[in-house]
Amino acid sequence: MTPGGRLIPKLLLQLVLLLAVFALFLLVPAGTWDWPSAWAFMGLFAILSLVISLWLAKVDPGLLAERMASPIQKDQKPWDRAFLGVVALVYFGWMALMAVDARRFAWSHVPLWAQGLGALLICASYAGIAWVFRTNSFAAPVIKIQAERKQTVIDTGPYAIVRHPMYAFAMPQFIGGSLMLGSWSGLAVVPVAVVGIGWRALGEEKMLRSELDGYDDYARRVRWRFAPGIW
Repeated sequence: MTPGGRLIPKLLLQLVLLLAVFALFLLVPAGTWDWPSAWAFMGLFAILSLVISLWLAKVDPGLLAERMASPIQKDQKPWDRAFLGVVALVYFGWMALMAVDARRFAWSHVPLWAQGLGALLICASYAGIAWVFRTNSFAAPVIKIQAERKQTVIDTGPYAIVRHPMYAFAMPQFIGGSLMLGSWSGLAVVPVAVVGIGWRALGEEKMLRSELDGYDDYARRVRWRFAPGIW
């Protein structure tokens, strides 16, 4: 069996468990199983995640293994462990808020075309993230230097445009998820996500400048972090 093939059983188990957690934080606060938007959201997440993961299993099993590893790791920066804990609380709180808003009390009324736009934003976000994965084999989900994998500075593909394309492509998911689930209130998390991810990017850059050869030169060449002309 190939290295990527050996990861697939664990991958499928992790995906099933994550979908169960999504269902817990969406359907329980909604107070009903009858919420088509939530099922569509979870289905889209499952399909996109599975497609990208199976592709990674074939083209870059090392990166897939990194992304499947524990969110708490020995070489990870301590502040990043705390940050990821806060992210989990905010993310699942965001889901519960949208469930209460869009389904339990039906406060929001998002038109069908806007829900479809939300789905397209999520698809576009995953396409951008796949581009990042194809370009950067060191795109781990935790902040650390991957010395054992001989990490180097990546300056091609989306990294030739902005320093943190993974974050840039991930942020539209908060807009897309809110629209797809039919919750205007869910959009309130967008500025929180922008500030939080921006803070993490600054911490990551501080580590990379001090611990990764060539990053200072790269940062001088590529000025923008998330969006050209903005930041």
